[in-house]
Amino acid sequence: MKPPPRRAQSSFPSEGSSSDVVDIMARLRGPGGCPWDREQTTESLKPYLLEEVYEVLEAIDSKDPLAIKEELGDLLLQILFHSQIASEQGQFSYQDVQHELGKKLVRRHPHVFQNPDENSPTTSAEVFRQWDQLKQQEKGLDHTTTSTLASIPKTSPALQRALQVQKRASRVGFDWNTIEPVLEKFKEELDELFVATRQVSDSSGDLQNSLQADQVHSDIEAEFGDVLFSLVNVSRFLNINPEEALRKSTNKFITRFHYVESQATEEGKHIHDLSSDQLDEWWETAKSQEGTSS
Repeated sequence: MKPPPRRAQSSFPSEGSSSDVVDIMARLRGPGGCPWDREQTTESLKPYLLEEVYEVLEAIDSKDPLAIKEELGDLLLQILFHSQIASEQGQFSYQDVQHELGKKLVRRHPHVFQNPDENSPTTSAEVFRQWDQLKQQEKGLDHTTTSTLASIPKTSPALQRALQVQKRASRVGFDWNTIEPVLEKFKEELDELFVATRQVSDSSGDLQNSLQADQVHSDIEAEFGDVLFSLVNVSRFLNINPEEALRKSTNKFITRFHYVESQATEEGKHIHDLSSDQLDEWWETAKSQEGTSS
């Protein structure tokens, strides 16, 4: 009697295997792979790429090394995904991405990988300026014909984009020397927004109805945008990333609001059934538990 035929063993790596993740990604996208993975395109993956970036930031905020490791892996998955799609189209591979990054790091750090001389940067600010100059040279940008702001992505988050625009302008000398005029500019823009909204409210007695008019709404929006842009400039002088600061403040609000909701639930009530005084009391309690007075 012949022994039963041996079942072919799957070549799929077991958990903890050191198999090349590039090969795993190729198999997921290949014949007999995952239907969902095979359907994805660079366009369909864009939301996931952005989502993973923010999940990495949240993990960093949590100060949990395991969470950071996991989220960085998820972010790497997106890079592998895009690289595999490009490889299938004969454009580039994941190894090409690695190789190009290695060359760039060496090229942009001549003060490390070449013999330093008296002109080599010695401070972070000097290194940053050198990096930017080398980047412009590599991209073949001529500052006499190309705007300093040309390479800033239009799809960046608005606060982050405003910060980058202001930083680029500052690098070529378009900037204030001290923070005082920056604060004055912010106050000026805030006063203009105050005046604009007050005029609308005074003329109609109803701000919300007045804002329904397209021109009125557009004018107020422009003033509000100027306030935000000037406030980003304040953050730049204070060495604060506005996107990061707002994200943390939003997270702080969510934590406190969850506490207020939980207190209301314990009393069998909904927030809108409670007085402002009671809600304020719980809010202050939530603040005190954080050890902050902000």
